[in-house]
Amino acid sequence: MALYDLSAKLPGGDMQSLADYRGKVLLIVNTASKCGFTPQYEGLEELYGDYKDRGFEILAFPCNQFGAQEPGDANEIANFCSLTYDVTFPVMAKIDVNGDDADPIFKHLKKEKTGLLGSGIKWNFTKFLVDREGRTVSRHAPTTKPEQLRKEIEELLE
Repeated sequence: MALYDLSAKLPGGDMQSLADYRGKVLLIVNTASKCGFTPQYEGLEELYGDYKDRGFEILAFPCNQFGAQEPGDANEIANFCSLTYDVTFPVMAKIDVNGDDADPIFKHLKKEKTGLLGSGIKWNFTKFLVDREGRTVSRHAPTTKPEQLRKEIEELLE
């Protein structure tokens, strides 16, 4: 199964086909509003602003599996992202990234790029970079700041 065969659930309950992002470079991130890494929203928004006109898209997936750091509902998450960090990239519905109920998108990403300690997501703000053909080309730890991905994103956009 390819990434473009999958769909993401939107906060209102509708589904967004990832095929709609075919031909774009994607940065897919599991996020949380109450995490030490939450200020990365600012860096993500900066990347999005710099590259969205060149075919770059960020897809954020709120997740409450790590330290219960995303307790809010869809409206609370959207308001937080918008009001605190002026986020303009898509924030999807809250999902699980590990376990039996893990979202199929994250099952796919983890299968394509395992982490240092296996395939499981270890914490919020794990980042997956996907090329224009839908291939997962890299996986980055939560400690990797968004700006550290610039060179790799630029190479994928060329």
